Amino acid sequence: MEASLCSFPSSRPPPLQSLTLTKSPGLSINVPNPSSWRLPRIATIRAAITRTKKEETVATVKKQLENCHLVAGIRYKGFTVKQFQDLRDALPDSVTLLVAKNTLVGKAVEGTPWEALKPCMKGMNAWLFVHTEEIPQALKPYRSFQKEQKLDDNDFAGAVFEGKFYGPDDFKALETMPSRAEIYAKLLGSLQSPAISLVSTLQAPARDVVLVLKAYVKKLEEESGAATQ
Repeated sequence: MEASLCSFPSSRPPPLQSLTLTKSPGLSINVPNPSSWRLPRIATIRAAITRTKKEETVATVKKQLENCHLVAGIRYKGFTVKQFQDLRDALPDSVTLLVAKNTLVGKAVEGTPWEALKPCMKGMNAWLFVHTEEIPQALKPYRSFQKEQKLDDNDFAGAVFEGKFYGPDDFKALETMPSRAEIYAKLLGSLQSPAISLVSTLQAPARDVVLVLKAYVKKLEEESGAATQ
């Protein structure tokens, strides 16, 4: 693709090396033709630089995807440089904001579970890379920033979490997910009643524990005898 930036149509005649300007019958001046200057070489250098920057961007995106829990796109059309800086300052260390073209992000995620991001790769996007399991806390700073700056039109374009795509209307599910601490608390709560019963039994006098065990063994024997009859 880069090579095509420097090529000329085959129907175009080759450039002249110089032009002869005649001021009077006895005087002529040879002036180098502008087309013989080093424009093709300059274009080639620029194309190489552009290609290098693209490759660096793709590599940066791939690096951010390592140990990433969620990637979200943000419509950033109309953002000022100061707004970008303020947003970066508001984000926690576990979240990275990166501005990259959709085509380059698409190339970086190709063949990975993050390829599900492609439905939101339209328009101008900035990308949030979340490197923490606490998803609501990672998304909250942008919501606060969006409200403070009155950026209603600059909403989330979409996100991928655990291989699933979430559109703009699905973000409530991400923003209201329970934290790890809340999940652990619910899990412990569901186990609390059986655990209390077990601890109570173990804390009973030894004689009572023996009686409970004997009753349990007798029950098993009765059930076994009934099954053989």
